[in-house]
Amino acid sequence: MKLTFAEFSQLGEAVDVVIHSLEQALYQITVQVAGETYLLAENSGRIFRCHSLQQARTALQTLPVASLMLRQQSAYDEMVGQPVRALDNALEIPLSLDDFPAPVIH
Repeated sequence: MKLTFAEFSQLGEAVDVVIHSLEQALYQITVQVAGETYLLAENSGRIFRCHSLQQARTALQTLPVASLMLRQQSAYDEMVGQPVRALDNALEIPLSLDDFPAPVIH
């Protein structure tokens, strides 16, 4: 199921959001509303995709986000020839909507 930016902005309460890292520079966003998971879509209905984590966070800046998580499936097992696991091996990192801090150069 899809949820457009317009529908997301009109939600009555803040919800949990996950940014999914699909490839090296390709991200999609899912939104948890009342126990259901929705893919975030542009108002035209086309699935929203972006090419940087910062672009994803910027798109969410004015929306009712309770928590933000980055999720990436790990390819480690496959790379080292391990059998497929019954358990999920996704890496999850909590994020904030704030800008990334400037790098510290020593």
